[in-house]
Amino acid sequence: METYDVVVLGGGSAAESVATTVVRGGKSVAVVEERLVGGECPYFACMPSKAMLHSAEIRHQIAVAQTAGAVSDPLCLDDGRVAYPSAAARRHEIANRLDDSDKVRERHDLGIAVHRGHGRIVRPGAVEIDGQVVGWTDLVIAVGSAVDIPEIEGLNRKAIWTSEEVFTTFGLPDSVIVLGGGAVGCETAQILARFGAKVTIVQSAPRLLPEEEPAVSGALAAVFRQDGIHVRLDSKVVRTEFGGDATVFLSDGMRLTARRLIVATGRSPRPEGLGLEALRIRPGPGGFLEVDERCRVRGQPHVWAAGDITGAALYTHAAKYQGRIIAANLLGSEARADYRAIPRGVYTDPAVACVGLSSDKAKERGHDVVTASMEMRHTARAEATGLRTGQLVLVADRTRRTLIGAAAIGPHAEEWIGEAVLAIRAEIPIDVLTDVVHGFPTFSEAYEPPLQELAAMMG
Repeated sequence: METYDVVVLGGGSAAESVATTVVRGGKSVAVVEERLVGGECPYFACMPSKAMLHSAEIRHQIAVAQTAGAVSDPLCLDDGRVAYPSAAARRHEIANRLDDSDKVRERHDLGIAVHRGHGRIVRPGAVEIDGQVVGWTDLVIAVGSAVDIPEIEGLNRKAIWTSEEVFTTFGLPDSVIVLGGGAVGCETAQILARFGAKVTIVQSAPRLLPEEEPAVSGALAAVFRQDGIHVRLDSKVVRTEFGGDATVFLSDGMRLTARRLIVATGRSPRPEGLGLEALRIRPGPGGFLEVDERCRVRGQPHVWAAGDITGAALYTHAAKYQGRIIAANLLGSEARADYRAIPRGVYTDPAVACVGLSSDKAKERGHDVVTASMEMRHTARAEATGLRTGQLVLVADRTRRTLIGAAAIGPHAEEWIGEAVLAIRAEIPIDVLTDVVHGFPTFSEAYEPPLQELAAMMG
């Protein structure tokens, strides 16, 4: 039986983070992947969606310029049904044409063994991969998550689209209903709308991005309505029908029809079929694996978990972070994960970026909460660029005199939220943050007035 120091179940972002670091540290490593090496992100999620968002934003900028009279040639903005396949072709190239051979080659060059197939634990220290058994000293479970398909009467998995179909299809549907107002639903809706599809978002919660600050969620909904997206909040789908089109029936009696129904209601772990029972591992609530601060599966000295399967934060960068923590521990360090400052991004135009606790969550956890905000239109950069939409909300703990949360909507907010990420992670005192000098004119100047307001409220 071939044996490795470390076997990683799953070949996504967390696996890459673990495997590349550990193999460079002198350990033998094998990665087991039944689909594409690299995981969802480069092929069906992060990279193709950002490619399409970029193309959609360019089309929107041209449309705005035409409206303002800055561009007069009507051919500058052609029919979206013509432009969409070209944008999708570019997306396909960025997604490596759904070919993982380069990634496999990179891992082989590093000395990482790649096993194709489904990995299942058969006993302590052994994994079976489609009939072949390999041994391990340490096992890392990083199998990711699967798209949630809600239990709705008449919902047919073969008739709906998920993000995978959206980002592998080359044609633009005339009309779509997007079920779900989280990050994936919002990004998908704006892409399709800006290429000319008639888009309706159906969200069961009272607002888009319901876990984030209401002001930010509300601002995004306003942008969507300007884009022509019909936003239906507090709406529950009770039944669906599929013929030539998709029809959804809402609890309030409303009926909506579109060419495609796109389901973007979240993701869930997939522990089934891993053979966890062979190690007496029982998933926790929601099917997630419970891990300690070192990302070790509780009660298992040589089993680790990273990425979506842990439920800590379902983001590629969080998976990579957990992978680094595991790798450091496997190489003899005492690394521990800290999730207080994991950024959350929605890459719409304008972008939404958040970190830490919302004001509501902070109050629930017993913090002495104070908040302050700044509208981006009051910055000099906004005046120079004509920006009208955007806001920064800061959440602080009065007793500790530190930031514990931030939420923003504005151009490239995912970049300038980094200041709040560092402030929360390093627990930088408000008094120090108020003394930071920002470049002029930049969007990051928006931090200065609310920080000064927080300092004044704290006394």
